[in-house]
Amino acid sequence: MSTYVYGIAEGTHPSLPDGIDGVGEPARPVRILREGDLAAIVSDAPEGLRPKRRDLLAHQNVLSEAGEGGAVLPMRFGSIAADDDTVVSVLAERAAHYQERLKALAGKVEYNVKASHDEEAVLHRVMGENPEIRSLTEANRQAGGGSHEDKMRLGEMVVAALQAREAEDAQGLRRTLEPTAEAVSEGPESTGWLANLSFLVDRKSADAFLSAVDDIRGGQPHLEMRVNGPLPPYSFVEPGPSEPATGISSGARTGGE
Repeated sequence: MSTYVYGIAEGTHPSLPDGIDGVGEPARPVRILREGDLAAIVSDAPEGLRPKRRDLLAHQNVLSEAGEGGAVLPMRFGSIAADDDTVVSVLAERAAHYQERLKALAGKVEYNVKASHDEEAVLHRVMGENPEIRSLTEANRQAGGGSHEDKMRLGEMVVAALQAREAEDAQGLRRTLEPTAEAVSEGPESTGWLANLSFLVDRKSADAFLSAVDDIRGGQPHLEMRVNGPLPPYSFVEPGPSEPATGISSGARTGGE
């Protein structure tokens, strides 16, 4: 029976509460494998595992529960080893590395921040900041819409101004939040987001981080922000969730956090 790996913790990590559901249907019981000063949080791996909502939530719930008992290095959803012995061998092989990362991430959580523009609000702001765009808009209006060339020129100017505002807002977001975090990791670019950033935050400083997010929301109403957290520090594990240790394969992917 192959073994599903949720995360890696200190060998002194307490056992999980009874009734914690793992992945699979029916849900596999979660258990802990110990090797020296390390422990792996695992369950039996169900066959044909796919990133369904129920299993994604089960994976995250196990890590959240485990995180209450101490630092945990989270593995990507779908991390599977051939058997328990393989997991134990990986713990022994990479002991120094895992112990270093556990020490570095102790007491830390991750917050993912994604930002986009409210289209109407940002267009209004761009128009207010750019007298040339305002002038050409008014000239086109007075000319009954303007010539095709004038319309094209205005459209190009607006697009360029919006792109510049996106870059400026992305930099400003990072610059404002970075002092409240221990580290920052840039997520993959995706359509619709001008920023996709993960912040490693000390649990004790979480209120300060969230207060800084609220300050941005209050001061820049043209920005729409989505904050997800606190999460296990997925983006700050090395090898990360996308680079599982030798002997543990990531057979099912979520398509990114």
